[in-house]
Amino acid sequence: MDRIRLRNMVFYTYNGVFAAEKELGQRLEVDVELRLNLAAPGANDDLDLSINYTDVYTLIREILEEHEFSLLEAIAERIANDLLAAHDLVSVLVAVRKPNPPVGGPMDYAEVEIERRPGGLAD
Repeated sequence: MDRIRLRNMVFYTYNGVFAAEKELGQRLEVDVELRLNLAAPGANDDLDLSINYTDVYTLIREILEEHEFSLLEAIAERIANDLLAAHDLVSVLVAVRKPNPPVGGPMDYAEVEIERRPGGLAD
């Protein structure tokens, strides 16, 4: 299956479990992998037959700016569902990372990764 990958999109958000995360905000990183047939856009060199990366980035930014979430799991689920609703995809893989999460000690990041197909979970 063909793939479009958008890696390490960075957003400053006010999401999290703790009050300080919601008040002070923090950086989140998002990766998406869109699985679809890219034969037609490749053969015709036509963006209208593919997916505009700007549209994907904007959709994710709006989700993070316009909604409040406590969990990375909820953010990933919302992104996956909205991408599946907006585009004709076979599946979507979404990873959401929180650098330096407040866990009481050093950690590079916490990450949630999910894969979804139209109609629910992927195999």
